[in-house]
Amino acid sequence: FVVSEILIFASLFWAYLHSAVNPTMDLGMSWPPVGIDVISPAELPLLNTIILLASGVTITYAHHALINGNRTNTLYGFIYSTLLIALFVVFQFLEYRYAGFTITDGVYGSTFYSLTGLHGLHMIMLTIM
Repeated sequence: FVVSEILIFASLFWAYLHSAVNPTMDLGMSWPPVGIDVISPAELPLLNTIILLASGVTITYAHHALINGNRTNTLYGFIYSTLLIALFVVFQFLEYRYAGFTITDGVYGSTFYSLTGLHGLHMIMLTIM
């Protein structure tokens, strides 16, 4: 299962990177393609990255509390991690809503939504589990 997940993400990243490094005539010989209004990485994507890093800190805190037998701090760590992941998913949907392109906007839109959608789905499943 893990190997198949790695291969899925690797193939999507490869499609994105190949198109970015070697844009074809279909893309107008530029990356991102002409007419695509890209999302600024310094806004919502940066906030989402910070939220995911914070959730990693809180889940590590919960793990150490579990090892030390501190059930209260374990519970707090899991609750904070769950809330942060839920916040990440909400912001991911906001990013989709206000993006200046769709999944049908060629290879740029399809790889962006496939990669971020698959990642968001993993976060949703992690929260449920």
